[in-house]
Amino acid sequence: MNDFLYYCPVRVHFGVGGIEKALPMELSHVGKTVMLAYGGGSVKRSGLYDRLTGLLEQAGQKVVDFGGIMSNPTYAKVLEGVEVVKREQVDFILAVGGGSVMDCAKVIAAAAKAPKDLWEMVTVDHQFQMEGIPWGAVVTLSGTGSEMDNGAGITNEALQRKGNLPGTYAEFAILDPSFLLTVPKMQLMACAFDNLSHCMETYFGRGTGVMDRMNEALMHDIVENIRAYLKDPENIEVLGNLMWDSSLVQTFLFNMGKPGDFQCHAIEHQICAYTNCNHGRTLAVIHPSYYRHIVHDAPEKFARFGKAVFDISGHGKTEMEVALEAIEALTAFIREIGLESTLTGSGLEINEEILRKVADTCGLSEGNVRKLDRDEVFDLLKEVL
Repeated sequence: MNDFLYYCPVRVHFGVGGIEKALPMELSHVGKTVMLAYGGGSVKRSGLYDRLTGLLEQAGQKVVDFGGIMSNPTYAKVLEGVEVVKREQVDFILAVGGGSVMDCAKVIAAAAKAPKDLWEMVTVDHQFQMEGIPWGAVVTLSGTGSEMDNGAGITNEALQRKGNLPGTYAEFAILDPSFLLTVPKMQLMACAFDNLSHCMETYFGRGTGVMDRMNEALMHDIVENIRAYLKDPENIEVLGNLMWDSSLVQTFLFNMGKPGDFQCHAIEHQICAYTNCNHGRTLAVIHPSYYRHIVHDAPEKFARFGKAVFDISGHGKTEMEVALEAIEALTAFIREIGLESTLTGSGLEINEEILRKVADTCGLSEGNVRKLDRDEVFDLLKEVL
């Protein structure tokens, strides 16, 4: 196992009614001007917006409204938020929503304190902004685990690039599983697969150790609880398990001591830059194709994955047979939960010309069992067009 430094500073308040229980205490530690960052109209339609503004006003905070954060947030939206923070002299950002809202908020927080343009600072100068406007999260859509890390998927439309831009860590996160009751089923399935994807990309990085044993348990729990949700979508215990599973993997505890293989995420990010695709649904298309390309480089790991996560028996089978069965079990699970197996089947307007651009511009993982070249990325994408 490699040397590492582990740090995860986020305070987590988990449970039904967490806003009323935790937010007043947390607000006592923040400044007087709070920017309420959120996405579309669901926060207002559900009554959550009024609950939050009421608590903020009771605490004596001035509320600065910042809505309209889109799925796959753009860098232009980040800069819009930075302008609001500076103009209104915002002391604290409260992000209310799922991964897109939290990603946007954490980068706004960093960019507002950066000495120059944050995108250029990170991608050109390779410098990171370590301090920012403090922020916290009220999680209403679970799957990305964005409340636990400082990374953010941000699309720079001018450059046609979606990058993992570093922001700052949240001060706290409030996780109320009852919020997931109003999430449409297929949206929740896409988010849950994103969570499973985070686990798999950590797991299939080179090397092994105690972290992999913990990861196997988490992946098995995600699969088990997704199936339980499909049978009983109003079960708060199941929703709570899925919500906490999502947070746990993004503490990056399972990455410690080994590199991760985030090749699928790197490919998806560039597909998103050209198509504004749904993150989890697109990952579900890419993963099986990618794994068929690398399974012969690590049959023992795929076999172990199949046994631990999908309860595949190895009796009377070769290691490679179990490994291939594991990939088919993953593919069958994706179909079972209603996600698609092709890019066009998932509703994307995409063709081989775009796939070639994706292959030529996506990041190439250094942590996987075998580094792909750009032609192979193109090939694995054509297979699921």
